[in-house]
Amino acid sequence: MKCLERNKQAFWYCRYLGKEPILDEDGKETAEYRLRYDSPVRMRANISPAAGRTDRELFGNLESYDKVIVSEDMNCPIDEQTVLFVDGVPEFNRAGDPLYDYVVRRVARSLNVVSIAISKVQSR
Repeated sequence: MKCLERNKQAFWYCRYLGKEPILDEDGKETAEYRLRYDSPVRMRANISPAAGRTDRELFGNLESYDKVIVSEDMNCPIDEQTVLFVDGVPEFNRAGDPLYDYVVRRVARSLNVVSIAISKVQSR
């Protein structure tokens, strides 16, 4: 199965790098952490308009997702900790944190494609 170029849409993803402690004015840890993400990377793939029954079976009993991204790139680096900018371009808050609009719920790899279930997040 190949993804037709005319069906592909552009989106951006940021891979999770880890978390770092938040420091107070004296340079001491506050027991809170800040999530760190890599710079946004542009990608093109087939993005479904809505999830359906066939997609639910593909991901098992997972029902809480909104769309499915299908890519023929078997080296696709997107995993369950990746955040996505699907409906707009990448934006960041003053602290440099990404204001993403989708999160990855599950990744399913087959012989020819990678299917990614994604969910819309509430406004950040």
